[in-house]
Amino acid sequence: MFDRNTESAESHDAVTEVLLGMRLRGARYWRLRLSPPFGVDFPRGDGARFHFVGQGEALLILPGLPPRPMKAGDAVLIPRGEPHQILSAPRVAARHFDSYTPETRCPSFAEIKDCDASACRTRDTTILTGVMELDLVTMHPLVALMPEAMAVSALLERQPEMHAILAAMEVEMAEDRPGSAGILARLADVVAALIVRGWIECGCDSASGVITALRDPRLARVLVELHKEPGRDWDIPAMASLMGVSRSAFADRFAAVVGVSPLRYVTDLRMRIAAEWLTREGLAVATVAHRLGYGSQAAFTRAFKRVIGVSPGNIRKRAG
Repeated sequence: MFDRNTESAESHDAVTEVLLGMRLRGARYWRLRLSPPFGVDFPRGDGARFHFVGQGEALLILPGLPPRPMKAGDAVLIPRGEPHQILSAPRVAARHFDSYTPETRCPSFAEIKDCDASACRTRDTTILTGVMELDLVTMHPLVALMPEAMAVSALLERQPEMHAILAAMEVEMAEDRPGSAGILARLADVVAALIVRGWIECGCDSASGVITALRDPRLARVLVELHKEPGRDWDIPAMASLMGVSRSAFADRFAAVVGVSPLRYVTDLRMRIAAEWLTREGLAVATVAHRLGYGSQAAFTRAFKRVIGVSPGNIRKRAG
């Protein structure tokens, strides 16, 4: 019989492991000061995109979704980096984000100003925007289940402590004190992590699969270990032992909740990690195969092509 307090703690630990595995941190931030009318066109990105409005108002435009009004104190996370626009008003022409000339404040923070010199500065809109590492190599299914945009406003009632963090960000945006760039970046990291945690704790929009498994303490224990050690020689007995049930009970429960068999899940997980190592880290195919527990490069290549659709050598060449 499992102690309920222990189960609750293990569920929380699983969420912690997910958040840590995300490498959820800002890679680079920009502070925008814009005079209306303005429009900024953000292209598709490799990571997540985070926006915080420090002053003024704006509209967030995502294809296929109604415009989302944003005002001072609002934050939004776009987890898959979908292309989008931020406009001062509907139908305003948008300028490509990369066409601005930023003024670097430090290696990971820059200023962008596009202001009407004759206008009162209180009419400007200030926006903190950042690119975040949220591709979540070992928990890719989580990112795939997330909505296109995740707003902080949905969490304020359940997490009133966030008001203070958002207020602190507004102050830092307005006063531009020494060290404000670093403080803003760290606060943005915290807000983004809280947005994701709130989504997980609220049931992830009733998503099933991996999320449901993470909310089951015994299955979460298995998933966390799989993601910690994907190259371990996993088999059904080893996973069932972690869950503390028979092999057949484990296999049935895992497939019913996650939607695929345990061994299929392990293979898919390894191939997602392999694709990341090959494309982003430039590791050799043989090195990746060895790290993920394959006895031969040929066996790894067959598994990779079956799951990803192309050979590991091809995907590595495409990434340059």
